[in-house]
Amino acid sequence: MFGSFQQALKGGDLRNKLLFTLGMLLVFRLGAHIPVPGINADVFAKLLTNQLFGFYDIISGGAFKRFSIFAMSITPYINASIIMQLLTVVIPKLEQLQKEGEEGRKKITQYVRYGTVILGFIQAIGMAIAMGRYPGVLHKPGIGAYLIIAISLTAGTALLMWIGEMITEKGIGNGISLIIFAGIVARIPSGLNTMVELLKAGTIGFFNILSFVVIALVIISALVAVNEGQRRIPIQYAKRVVGRRVYGGQSTFLPLRVNMGGVIPIIFGMSIMMFPATIASWFPKSGVSTFINTYFHFGTVLYNILYALLIFFFTYFYVAIIFNPADVADNIKKYGGFIPGIRPGRPTADYIDRVLSRLTFAGGIFLAFIAILPNFVIKVTGITSLYFGGTALLIVVGVALDTMKQLEAHLLLRSYEGFVK
Repeated sequence: MFGSFQQALKGGDLRNKLLFTLGMLLVFRLGAHIPVPGINADVFAKLLTNQLFGFYDIISGGAFKRFSIFAMSITPYINASIIMQLLTVVIPKLEQLQKEGEEGRKKITQYVRYGTVILGFIQAIGMAIAMGRYPGVLHKPGIGAYLIIAISLTAGTALLMWIGEMITEKGIGNGISLIIFAGIVARIPSGLNTMVELLKAGTIGFFNILSFVVIALVIISALVAVNEGQRRIPIQYAKRVVGRRVYGGQSTFLPLRVNMGGVIPIIFGMSIMMFPATIASWFPKSGVSTFINTYFHFGTVLYNILYALLIFFFTYFYVAIIFNPADVADNIKKYGGFIPGIRPGRPTADYIDRVLSRLTFAGGIFLAFIAILPNFVIKVTGITSLYFGGTALLIVVGVALDTMKQLEAHLLLRSYEGFVK
């Protein structure tokens, strides 16, 4: 494996893509340590008692706790993407624009960029005003300080959006997913260090760590199995004679993945669930804040139920956007193919849709279970220093698998041995 990978790195194209990706991720890590002007980071860090904000800090790679220019991470971009996809379904003009090919997608991407800046600025203003209500967080509270904070955070989010798009275009993997991946992985060393300190202090024992490791290995294996699991629908192509050549006559299959949505539904659900905690921070002494902090924070029954339902909804929603059974059935019919026992055309589309619905149901249930998993892991192991759970682990495993597949494709394209045998 390493021999073929080393040989491939000698070629300019793949090596440049990898170096470009690593360079962009390095910029992200450097930006996570650049503080926003006018903030007392030490006082702000003491306010982060909410576990939801703790996970928000993890996906931002520690930028939120330091309140650096990347404190909002890529969340506004994700929210803008969700809104645009919803609008694409309900607004015919946007739906038509999406079907116009590359030019239409570029136009929609441009709208998402504008939406990211607008949502980012609104969120940044809200965060600045909320922090102004806590004594000592801002050095000099006022309109000027609020604007400086909002502009700095919005610029940081816009820069992250650009970094993600550049990685996708010129590097390896999906840029936005890799940024979240890098943020989560960057927090693992500090979590391990805290766990070692708790072990030395006697707060946790070796049995807790052993339980943690066993559960982690089981969940990682399950994640890989579900991510790679697929239902293969057999397709038979009839023979066609064109001139003196005979085409078709072979059998193939249509692969439908169990987790076709990947990490996107869980990221969408996570972004939506951050709104209540943000609203609570705006009104720290109000009844709304008291209700959210008491009944609707990470770990409560109400929070877990709503979080699981959102992930289940976004699983169906995202799969419906990226996969159209009617188009697939038309393409199969166009090239003379058919599913054995199923008539071409509309019956084929209905059959594919029925199979896809069952797979999506299983995938949605799995994602929802993975999302609320940390509550059970914390109770069993007693370890809270590492945010072990579905959301973080699913993102890490999913992004790692997708990136590895892209590397594999690049290696095979140049006639090298595969990255994984």
